[in-house]
Amino acid sequence: MMHTTLKSLVLACCLFFASVAQAASADPVLAKQVNAFVDAWHDDAAHARMAYFDKMAPDGVYIGTDRSELWQRDDFKAWARKYFEGKTSAWSFKATRRNVYTAGDGKLIWFDELLDTPNMGHCMASGVIRKTNKGFEILHYQLSMAVPNEIAKQVTALVTKAEAAPAR
Repeated sequence: MMHTTLKSLVLACCLFFASVAQAASADPVLAKQVNAFVDAWHDDAAHARMAYFDKMAPDGVYIGTDRSELWQRDDFKAWARKYFEGKTSAWSFKATRRNVYTAGDGKLIWFDELLDTPNMGHCMASGVIRKTNKGFEILHYQLSMAVPNEIAKQVTALVTKAEAAPAR
């Protein structure tokens, strides 16, 4: 499992860095399509629809805010099932800003976004999307909590303390 996940992560990073030199903001039509796709993906989670996972590539990777959260799609789906089944909402991310970029032929797209969330406050995320004949699919998504620089040392101290505490 981890070996395949690592391979997917390395592939996504290589594709991303190989494309940076040719990167440009996506044309407005593509950006609108990508925004609709990512917004729909977030909406699936906000309404606990399992279709959320269908928008991820089979080899897609999701990196959450906890350092243990490095998931390949199917493992992520199995872990998250408890947040979706029988619920009205799994988690809620509302993008307040998103930048969309593309390389060359527009088949590889990446984005960064600022998010408002009810349970984690302001977050940031980035993702890589592949455009296929069937539509878009998320290859890689990384979520992080936005920590103001002024309190970074306090947050670091809290994390260090939490990680040093005995497991419960």
